[in-house]
Amino acid sequence: MPLLKRKPFVLAEPPKDLEPHELVHQVRFTKEIFRDYHDYLNRINLYRQRVWTCKVTGKSNLTFEEAMVSEKRATEKVQQIPKELMEPALRIIQYSTLPLRELADAIAEKLQEQVYVGAELHGKKDDGEHPCKILKVVREGVDEFRYEVAWLDKNKRTIEKAEVSAKDLVQKKFPFSRNILKSFIRESTYRNAPWVIHDELARSYGISTDIPEELKGRAFFNNGLLICNKKRKNEDVNGDAENCKRRKSGDAKNDGFPSVKENGQCKVEPIKYPIDDLLVKPSPRDPHRPSPSRDFNVPIHHVGDLLMVWDFCTSFGRLLHLSPYSLEDFENSICHKESNVVLLMESHAALFRVLMKDDGDYASVVQKRKRKFKITMINWQEYLCDFLEMINVPGLRQFEATIKRGHYGLVDINAKLEILCELVNRVLETSIFREKLDEVIEQRQAIGATRRGEALKDGRKRREEKERLKAEFESNGSMDGHHQINVATVSTKNNHSRQNGDMGKKRNGEKESSRNGDALGGSLDKHSNGASKKSSRKLSLELKEPAGNGNESSIKESQKQLNGENDPPEKNSIEKRREYFEREMEKRFVRTSPLGKDRHYNRYWWFRRDGRIFVESSDSKEWGYYSSKEELEALMRSLNRKGVRERALHKQLEKYYSRICTELQKRLKDQIQKIALDESVLRRSTRVRAPPRENPANAFLKYVNKWKEE
Repeated sequence: MPLLKRKPFVLAEPPKDLEPHELVHQVRFTKEIFRDYHDYLNRINLYRQRVWTCKVTGKSNLTFEEAMVSEKRATEKVQQIPKELMEPALRIIQYSTLPLRELADAIAEKLQEQVYVGAELHGKKDDGEHPCKILKVVREGVDEFRYEVAWLDKNKRTIEKAEVSAKDLVQKKFPFSRNILKSFIRESTYRNAPWVIHDELARSYGISTDIPEELKGRAFFNNGLLICNKKRKNEDVNGDAENCKRRKSGDAKNDGFPSVKENGQCKVEPIKYPIDDLLVKPSPRDPHRPSPSRDFNVPIHHVGDLLMVWDFCTSFGRLLHLSPYSLEDFENSICHKESNVVLLMESHAALFRVLMKDDGDYASVVQKRKRKFKITMINWQEYLCDFLEMINVPGLRQFEATIKRGHYGLVDINAKLEILCELVNRVLETSIFREKLDEVIEQRQAIGATRRGEALKDGRKRREEKERLKAEFESNGSMDGHHQINVATVSTKNNHSRQNGDMGKKRNGEKESSRNGDALGGSLDKHSNGASKKSSRKLSLELKEPAGNGNESSIKESQKQLNGENDPPEKNSIEKRREYFEREMEKRFVRTSPLGKDRHYNRYWWFRRDGRIFVESSDSKEWGYYSSKEELEALMRSLNRKGVRERALHKQLEKYYSRICTELQKRLKDQIQKIALDESVLRRSTRVRAPPRENPANAFLKYVNKWKEE
């Protein structure tokens, strides 16, 4: 069980008198049950905080679930230690007062001398050391042993067997790391300083549990557990703290939750957002999320394949020698019933060429058939049949006869997309493509390193400039100190004279207009009790003293520069460099990643060449899209930023908002133009019909591969 602040944590008891049909809240990974949603939410928030420690490995700053996974993996590794080594290791651990690191080193040093059946080490043979495995241990005397070993090759297969002595065996490296031994020590004991192993392990391996002589005066057993006579300091303070944290009897609301002390009482801390989206209670005032459009021409469960193939072919068009095309054209060509569609032929041919250049399985199949390297509109279906024969997928080979007869357009849409997906996956595995990807990744890493270096350099420059301006500001302030003192003295004298004059006028009963009170400025009269923090600036303005020495203006200028008010050119250059790096990263495309996920784990995708926001369900079976700026804004308003996933998604949508809107507006203009062209075609006389290729719906038939490899 994970530790909370390095102390054992007790799970909440299930509520009493639960009804069979009562609705409750259950924690997924601890199976705890709560009646009250607020209690459940507080417990989940506690589990999501990074205050937990793995009991086996000692790793800290983990969430509860991460600590559980860490314990499980560490336990699996600990169980790999053979039983022959368990007893000597446990004997070293029992009642040891060594620190954990030194104890692990002591165990490793001791166990390295142990040779057991199944151990893999090296043995001397033919004036060299070769790997071997212990098959049998033969005792010849009191401390003399011989070992039957199996010599191993590079693949750890047995070559031959032999019998060697102990001096012929060499153990170059201990098979278990220090971390595994530390985990073994933690899992085998229930306390440290001194380390005491569990009673079950002690009984299983016959290890004594009697307290050694050196510990008898300092330790004793209480309820089966070893207790040390160590006096606690500040016992009263600790007792008060424990009483504050301890819940009242029958009240389980604050058990294990983070609390603060306020006016001598414990108070539960408020929820810290963001939290898991499913824990955020929806409000009736939340904006409604718009429903995505689903008017796809292909089956909705194959939209993901359509997007994947299209995004791959358009993103890596230069490498494939395939000029890009729109998603609508690709979708229409897939659904087209005619066999020879140039767009599909060129897409297949580009992928076939990469496979043939790779000298793999497909290249050998093509060579056996003595096919020409040049793929044309006439013979491209033969190459497609060769590919289907090579992959030998029963669900796709049933269409082989249809394709051979020249009726590719009659093949099922699902099969067309599956064939293209197989082709893309094969191309991704080729060495040509891998080398290109490695090159692109190295370039991205170099750009990232340059960007980080420039950011560090700019930050260092800004800090140095700020320190310089601060020093200059302070030096100018000290130079003006004498001047400020003189001004303050003058103002004090004038103030005293005015006060005396006022007293004389009051005695004589005379009245004076308010204008006479402004001889030296009203602010000097109001602030007559010495110089305040703003006195130097106010006095210089009120007395209208000339700034011939430039100190006043230089101080103001320094303050502006310290606040970053006078750096527009530098900031603009930094922004331009940041945009430049982003453009360079986009040019070196590797893969498209989703923008994020919503409350129900639906993924949101944005493709630069299409503009629409695509929505993929959590099970990848349903797809939809948003195609207007209004829908995008409604989507962003509907995202609840109290949740972790929707907060991250909203951040990404804000980041790309301007670009998405630009692409959507461009797409809208194209659609308006297509509709206008379509209406103009419909208005023509029936006697002068437009050819099929002039219809905007058949624009994909006009595709020409401008990047085709000659």
